[in-house]
Amino acid sequence: MAQKAIDPNRLIDTAGKKDITDVARSIFHISSKPVEAKKNKTIYFSILPLSYAVPGGGQALFTSTTAGFYLGDRSTTYLSTVSFTPYFNFTGRFGIPFRSSIWLKDNSWNIQGDTRFLVYPQYTWGLGGGVPEYNKFTVNYQYIRFYQSALKRITSYFFAGIGYDMDYYLDIETNDPNALKKFTGYPYGTSSEQNSFSSGGTINLLYDTRNNDLNPLPGSYTNVVYRINSMALGSNANWQSLYVDMRKYISLTSTKEKNMLAFWTFYWTAFNKGVPYLNLPSIGWDPYQQSGRGIEQNRYRGKSLVYFETEYRKDITNDGLLGFVVFANVNSVTEPNTNLFTYWHPAGGTGLRIKFNKSSSTNIAIDYGFSQNYSALKLGLGEAF
Repeated sequence: MAQKAIDPNRLIDTAGKKDITDVARSIFHISSKPVEAKKNKTIYFSILPLSYAVPGGGQALFTSTTAGFYLGDRSTTYLSTVSFTPYFNFTGRFGIPFRSSIWLKDNSWNIQGDTRFLVYPQYTWGLGGGVPEYNKFTVNYQYIRFYQSALKRITSYFFAGIGYDMDYYLDIETNDPNALKKFTGYPYGTSSEQNSFSSGGTINLLYDTRNNDLNPLPGSYTNVVYRINSMALGSNANWQSLYVDMRKYISLTSTKEKNMLAFWTFYWTAFNKGVPYLNLPSIGWDPYQQSGRGIEQNRYRGKSLVYFETEYRKDITNDGLLGFVVFANVNSVTEPNTNLFTYWHPAGGTGLRIKFNKSSSTNIAIDYGFSQNYSALKLGLGEAF
């Protein structure tokens, strides 16, 4: 089956657009390359060094590198992306995350990867949504993640496949050997005397009409991942989880100027006994770690989590160099005793967008989010969702 051509209205159009490189050329009077030479270019890099607060406290030095490239005709093949965002904060906290979404020629396959090594201290508030802000303490651990999946195109925008997910939490430490177990009242994966290891296969379904996940244009996205952890694969316990992610992007104008609404919702739940504490659904720990802007990561955790977010995106300048967003989100986790969604936690904020690479439509995203008792500034490359 031949791949349907991508809607021309959603192709990346750089005519009349401007990015930081164009600004630098105009300031320093640097001549640009001929247009014909750029047409054959298939890979675009964006590199951004920055300083940023990390979970657990303190400032860190980040280097966010994103590469966008095509492995086929861009009229029938989506933009593949690879991101590498190492950080270090001079006090022993560091992370080496590497993510990729590779689209083969004519979108015949989508190969997804998420590999991380983190030394990751962070606060925990236990289970449920009603724990007071002050009732928290820091948990230190090392974390290795290895997620890989391969999805084959079934129809033009629908893909199905399988994968493998592995989470390994090492040296879980608190100020008391059994503090995490006592505090949460949860018996699985909370003992400081042992590591937490989860290993399992996944069944993956994907519907994606976007052609660029760095800066989605009008379209829609649905991702379903059913994970089956098994002791036969080395997991500490047999347990399953389900993650359903849905997004919709609606343009409010027919012009090339960005003026759109973006909607995001997901449902994440874990089944069976034996799910390690750090594997339970938690705000900010979705696969892209983008949920809950304005809410501290890990603030709410439970057997199930539901999330909603809406964002308005608009260009400030006609050339697309500057833009802004306004967003609002709300989340809820189930209570440990009733398994009901009892507490709902809203947050909101606004952000500035600066076009970093117009060819891959990559933005520098500077977002300020806030909620009750918390606010934070977040920087990165690409849109939050």
